[in-house]
Amino acid sequence: MPLAPGLAIRKSPINGKGCFATRPFPKGRKIAEYAGERITTREAERRARDRRVLRICAVDSRWSLDGARGGNGTHYINHSCAPNTYMKITRGHILFMALRDIRPGEEITLDYETTLHPDTKKCRCKSPACRGTINDPRKS
Repeated sequence: MPLAPGLAIRKSPINGKGCFATRPFPKGRKIAEYAGERITTREAERRARDRRVLRICAVDSRWSLDGARGGNGTHYINHSCAPNTYMKITRGHILFMALRDIRPGEEITLDYETTLHPDTKKCRCKSPACRGTINDPRKS
């Protein structure tokens, strides 16, 4: 699948590769839709056991999308405790929306809050607001 419009993938100061804006995204506007193979929650949990890097995003309690298969670059959106993006799930679609104005060249980040990662997985966002882990213990 081609890269989502307005996005570029390159080395990230947070972790590995990241997703970067190539054009402005005004606050409240859609950045992109998460793309990937549609799998059951059970399959998502199975795949999470076998992978160190997860590109799986839950749609609801029954379904997830695996961005490592058929993704559009949005699977490179890194976690940050001070994100510039939030996730909106509507009618089975996962949308990334701008929390504030995003300038070209900025890394797109999201607070993952709850993931299939262990609760001890360290955060590398370097934000002054960093809680130290990717999963938010208040959301578990």
